Amino acid sequence: MTYKIDQADLALLWKAGLSEKDLRHSVLVAEKALDIAKRTNADLDTELVGRGALFHDLGKALTHSYQHGEVGAELGERLGLPPAISDIARKHFHGGVSPEEALDLGFPDKDYTPHRLEERIIIYADRLIDIITDGYIRLRDEQEAEERFEALLNKHPKYGKDEITRERYIGYHREIQQLIRKAGREFPATV
Repeated sequence: MTYKIDQADLALLWKAGLSEKDLRHSVLVAEKALDIAKRTNADLDTELVGRGALFHDLGKALTHSYQHGEVGAELGERLGLPPAISDIARKHFHGGVSPEEALDLGFPDKDYTPHRLEERIIIYADRLIDIITDGYIRLRDEQEAEERFEALLNKHPKYGKDEITRERYIGYHREIQQLIRKAGREFPATV
């Protein structure tokens, strides 16, 4: 794992108009996603994990609406980001909506399914960082957020959003935690 957050990317996010709060969130998601990626011991594109997580909320430079993912993908394309990174901004909303959900939301006719493990790790890290940092739930540490992830999503609708989205998030959690257990790299990450 050699990817490190690049100051040029942080400057690009700032220049695009991302607020300090949203930028801080994006950095935390990138750090958490990279930690999770390392613990899975899977053959992953760590640059995609780190940069994708960093730019996942790019659209919040222009809107905090449910369309921020699509707006972020379009902005990322205009800024010259690689398509795989812009796609992560597009796909992270509600864990990657189905074609039917996209149609109901008025989204363009595109694929919003996170096919790559890197994409699902970023979505999972985003949920975890929301749980860890928003102060709504008292946690002893980040490990507890991972351990109680399913229970927290089931108990607190703000994290699970809706039934379909909650089930997607839980599916990603199970998939990723299984990889971590298989690799023998349970929290915290081993060096």
